[in-house]
Amino acid sequence: MTFRPERRALVVGVRPEMREKYLALHRAVWPSVERKLTECNVRNYSICIVGDILGASYASMGEDHEADMCRIAEDPATQEWWTHTDPSQVRIAEERVPRALWQPIDEVWHLA
Repeated sequence: MTFRPERRALVVGVRPEMREKYLALHRAVWPSVERKLTECNVRNYSICIVGDILGASYASMGEDHEADMCRIAEDPATQEWWTHTDPSQVRIAEERVPRALWQPIDEVWHLA
């Protein structure tokens, strides 16, 4: 059986008054945060912006996405990172994941 990565996409708003702070943080993402993402099977992670809307996509290369996301959420460095990034964000999509700022969006088309 061949493993196929799971593609994931999310959306969130960025508060206009905090947009530049958010962008500055992402010009120098903490190496410990990047390392934890990699350890938890996240690859090809991109965050894009248009106006005050952020979109993210990544490939989940592990066998248990939920467990990988829990390991990321339990990481002290990632938790600290989020204290800097989360205040910049506001939910803009229907709440599909309770209490999450970043909400999943459905892929409509993909060219491999």
